[in-house]
Amino acid sequence: MRFRHPDGSTVHLAYCTNVHPAEDLEGVRRQLREHCEPVRRRLGRDRLGIGLWLARDAARALVADPAALRSLRAELDARGLEVVTLNGFPYQGFGAERVKYRVYRPDWTEPERLDHTTDLARLLAGLLPDDEPEGTISTLPLAWRTGYDDTAAATARKALTALAQRLDALQDLTGRSIRVGLEPEPGCTVATTADAAAALTGPGSPPADRIGVCVDTCHLATEFEDPATALDGLAAAGIPVVKAQLSAALHAEHPGSDAERAALAAFVEPRFLHQTRTRVPDGRVLGTD
Repeated sequence: MRFRHPDGSTVHLAYCTNVHPAEDLEGVRRQLREHCEPVRRRLGRDRLGIGLWLARDAARALVADPAALRSLRAELDARGLEVVTLNGFPYQGFGAERVKYRVYRPDWTEPERLDHTTDLARLLAGLLPDDEPEGTISTLPLAWRTGYDDTAAATARKALTALAQRLDALQDLTGRSIRVGLEPEPGCTVATTADAAAALTGPGSPPADRIGVCVDTCHLATEFEDPATALDGLAAAGIPVVKAQLSAALHAEHPGSDAERAALAAFVEPRFLHQTRTRVPDGRVLGTD
């Protein structure tokens, strides 16, 4: 859905499709048919924005077949749906029985991540509404923290710079501007907005007009970041927020109590990581993944 900001700009609110498993193009079409269009109808809106997740196989199929991309765009129009952003974080297998650390592979030290994100940018340029010249893609916060050293950091920065160059070329070719945002997440090399500012500034940093930050409200809360302070810090560092994801984190005021432990037990499942954080008296944030 579209809203008018007081400054006159358009704000897009989208329904993210990665909550519904879909690894191939048929699965994507099923999402549109069984979930996205019914949500639009229930809301009583003529048009609904969706944050589309295209897994590797679905993206490759669309890149290899321009007619399939045109057909998908036509189906979006027919169902009253529009795409201005893609979720480029999960690569594949997000609906598998056990995801855990696999969600971070390939990371930004591996060429597959650069190639996949380039594919997504090309596809988004073809899916954007006719009256919308800009789109965004969220991506993982470089890598999981384990084994990430200075050499890996240099490799990731080089990959992001290469991506920015490809996005420049894409805009020259299509007239569509695509920006990418790293999504800070607990346990990763970029866990906080301060980490993002550090990773995206300094020698060898990718250009800020292409690479910024995707702020996820759940991750922000889990790291005990104050939203206003976090946004002010990014602005001071010259790092743009290209996208925001509105999601919720569980909070236990008294985690030692039997009642709260029982309530939290209801969320135990084997598929995803459950980044758990607490703030200790000296101000540090500690936790498990």
